[in-house]
Amino acid sequence: NVEEPPLRELNAALRVLVEIFPNVQPEVFREMLSNISEESRLQIVTENLLKNEGQWVRGRLRISARPDPARPSTPRTSQETWSHSILSTEDRFRSLSYRTAVSEALSQEFKGLSQSAIRAVLAESNHSYSRARSILLDISAKSWRFSFTRFIFRRKTPTSTDHPLIAWESCRVGTTSVIQPTLRFTPSTELNLELWNTLVQPVLDKQKFDRERQDWEYSKKINEDQAQELNELYDCECCFIPYAMEHLAACTDGCHYICYTCIRRTINEAIFGQGWAKSMDHEKCTVKCIAPTSGDGHCEGFIPAIMVQQAIEEEPDGVDIWAKVHERCAAEALIKSRMPLIRCPFCVYAELDDFAVRKFRWKFRPLPMLMLGLFFATSSAFILRFVSLRHVVQRILAPILLLLAFNWACSYPLPGKGLIKESVLRVARKRRGLKFTCLSPRCGRSSCLNCHKPWNDIHICFESSKLALRAAVEAATTDAIKRTCPVCSLSFVKAAGCNKLTCVCGYTMCYVCRQEIGKESYTHFCQHFRQRPGEPCHECERCDLYKVEDEDELVRQAALRAEREWWD
Repeated sequence: NVEEPPLRELNAALRVLVEIFPNVQPEVFREMLSNISEESRLQIVTENLLKNEGQWVRGRLRISARPDPARPSTPRTSQETWSHSILSTEDRFRSLSYRTAVSEALSQEFKGLSQSAIRAVLAESNHSYSRARSILLDISAKSWRFSFTRFIFRRKTPTSTDHPLIAWESCRVGTTSVIQPTLRFTPSTELNLELWNTLVQPVLDKQKFDRERQDWEYSKKINEDQAQELNELYDCECCFIPYAMEHLAACTDGCHYICYTCIRRTINEAIFGQGWAKSMDHEKCTVKCIAPTSGDGHCEGFIPAIMVQQAIEEEPDGVDIWAKVHERCAAEALIKSRMPLIRCPFCVYAELDDFAVRKFRWKFRPLPMLMLGLFFATSSAFILRFVSLRHVVQRILAPILLLLAFNWACSYPLPGKGLIKESVLRVARKRRGLKFTCLSPRCGRSSCLNCHKPWNDIHICFESSKLALRAAVEAATTDAIKRTCPVCSLSFVKAAGCNKLTCVCGYTMCYVCRQEIGKESYTHFCQHFRQRPGEPCHECERCDLYKVEDEDELVRQAALRAEREWWD
């Protein structure tokens, strides 16, 4: 959808603020931009953050730039990096049509949950369908109300195969009839695209892959049966099992036939085992002949790379394995080249350090030298009329000879030239900067050339590991237990007390199920007496007034996940 003018201006201001303050979560900017008038909105927010950042941020910092697991994975281009300055679609201001369509879609999908709980989750996730759906799935798995209504009305657990906006229709693909999902469109084109990429496209891709795999297995079986009938099976000279000619590769020296199965096993052992040096030809990026039947016990041939690729790509993960083979061969070639390289610390990508190989020559510019020569020539002609030859040699010819000698000497190595070159290289690298962006389409992350750590604006080299790890864990645990008011979008965390939370705007909600309890108040919680405080109630499944189910475990898992991501 084309963004409305106010929404377009808000998103433009949001992108500018993310560039200016890359270490602050976009949630802070959305709150401030929404509560300030349109006139000079961007300037006022920037001034407030510069003067009193702690008052507005309140610890909501972007510690890690890793992608959100709730977002559907999409292929990234070479220009997209892991930088903080990228503003994802889920963090932008969403249009009214999108928010309304998302609310209606989630209400249809989670009919067992209250509307107030859905609104609270939408406020937490910035009305993003993908993020809100993952949270609501966790809530529905622990909600007694959802379990009760599901049992009474015989409703199924929400899945991609049982979705109110997904219809399964029979259609013909070739000569067979298959059941494929179709999307029931919503008023929002943006939500339709998100639903298609999240729920429909993965199912269609899997069905297509299964059909192609089934057709390939069937054609392979027919080919082997026909070859056996015509007596056209040939033994592999490694495992001595008969195969059709289409599943055999021949080496370039002794014409030994090697089956694709042995080639795949050799590649797997070379990459994931200890057979790289013995089995691989580094120069040609292929497999050496592994036939043990040659006369001298060793064949000097190799299997063509196109046949190796064909053998590997018969497996489901063959494309990734073949890419690993190329990366390993490229790494071996770079090591043997002994060239000065700049390497990405997160993958095998490397670039030539052009400053290290650049030749620095001392040379004089032609125009200044011409002007200097003309000056000496005119001066000599003028002075020869008034001074003797001895004075001309001492004061004019001697400096010229010294200048020519210095120019000739600069073309040869001089004492101290290495130190001067290192100084020039150091200045050139400083001007280039310390940020290095990997251009590999599989990585694309940014790192520091000095400390080799992920680049985070504002980056501090060799930052205390304990402080950085503690900040990452604290931010992850806070996000795990954070709640957001659906009325005023204020985020807060319960430090102590009961599970009845009242926002400053007057909205009352349950901390456990996020349901609005303005009318129910404390009757929303369990009213039964328990002999042992803290034990679960056996008479009802209502929310507990003080105890939060699995909150400690949730915080522990968030802390472990943040620590694992930090070390990775």
